[in-house]
Amino acid sequence: MKVCLVGSSGGHLTHLYMLKPFWESQERFWVTFDKEDARSLLKDEKMIPCYYPTNRSIRALIKNTILAWKTLRKEKPDLIISSGAAVAVPFFWLGKLFGAKTIYVEVFDRIDKPTVTGKMVYPVADEFIVQWEEMKKVYPKAKNLGSIF
Repeated sequence: MKVCLVGSSGGHLTHLYMLKPFWESQERFWVTFDKEDARSLLKDEKMIPCYYPTNRSIRALIKNTILAWKTLRKEKPDLIISSGAAVAVPFFWLGKLFGAKTIYVEVFDRIDKPTVTGKMVYPVADEFIVQWEEMKKVYPKAKNLGSIF
């Protein structure tokens, strides 16, 4: 199975990295910001840089949508996993067109309110994971697997 792990650098990347027991035995690639923390953490990993800042940036969304199209066509992942933020949106929506399964992990610090990214990918996520039982009121189809910390 080929896995695409996509997310912003910083806390979102840390969330994804903590899933290492799952992804370490899989063929994989990462899509994240080309920043020092990401380069350091992923120094031995295949990393595709995405555009930022993404916070409510239409320009970055357009650029990352083009990047997602090209990357997904070339890499053909079976599974796309993300914990946010905005860069996940085009990868999830286009990933469905390419036949990939998608798993979204809502971030730990959201206890009872959705993130913007979570709301945008919820309709196309094959699995939507929350870390607090209260979040199942926000995302009824979600699975609470508890904290990944």
